[in-house]
Order: sequence, then C-alpha cells, then structure tokens
Amino acid sequence: MPADRAARLAEHARARHEHAMQRACAALAAIARDGEPVSVSRLAAEAAVSRSWIYTQPALRDQIDKLRQDTPRADPRRHQPSSRASDNSLRHRLELAHQKITQLRAENQQLRRDLASAHGQIRAATART
Repeated sequence: MPADRAARLAEHARARHEHAMQRACAALAAIARDGEPVSVSRLAAEAAVSRSWIYTQPALRDQIDKLRQDTPRADPRRHQPSSRASDNSLRHRLELAHQKITQLRAENQQLRRDLASAHGQIRAATART
C-alpha cells in the first residue's frame, strides 16, 4: 500500500475515533445531566458506538465509574411490581402449559406417522417404476 494511502487511512481512523469519543462524552454528559443510571449498554445505544469499543477506552470507563459512584443508588423496592401473581394463578398457568405440551406431543406423533406413511407411499411408487 502506498505511504500516502496508509497515512490517509490512519488519519481517517483517528478522525473516526475522535468523533466516536465526542459522541460518547456528549451522551454520557446527557445521561448524567438527566440523573439517569449510567450503564455501558445505555451509553453505547445513545452514542451509537459498540459496548466493546467503550470497554477499550480507559478514560471513558473512568468517567462511567465516577458517575456511578456519584449517582445515588435507586431504592430497590421501587422497582418491585405492585402486585404479584397468586399461587393459584401460577398453578393454573402451569396446568395450561402442561396441557399445551401434551397436545403438541400428540400432534407431533400424528405428523410423524403421516410422514412415515408418505415415505412408504413414495418408496412403493418408486419401486413400481
């Protein structure tokens, strides 16, 4: 590869890296400003970069860790569902699932028999010709 081409590729890669870093820093600042929890997945989505790229950027990782330490933890009780399924409801769902499994097994057996029959008919027709 000619030297001028290699230099242009290297310059393009540097510019692309800088642009990605600027997007990531801007997204991180926006997340912090909104008071939202900071996560690598969220940052990657907002900055349009890959999570693996974020993990390779030590300065960015340091900023994420600092924001995580500075952001107060959410109350874990806040995320619990307001009502839980009753035992009877769960049992009923399990019973319905078992019925569906039984139905699908019977249907599967019937389809296997039909397929075996079709294969037999094909063999018989092939043997006659």
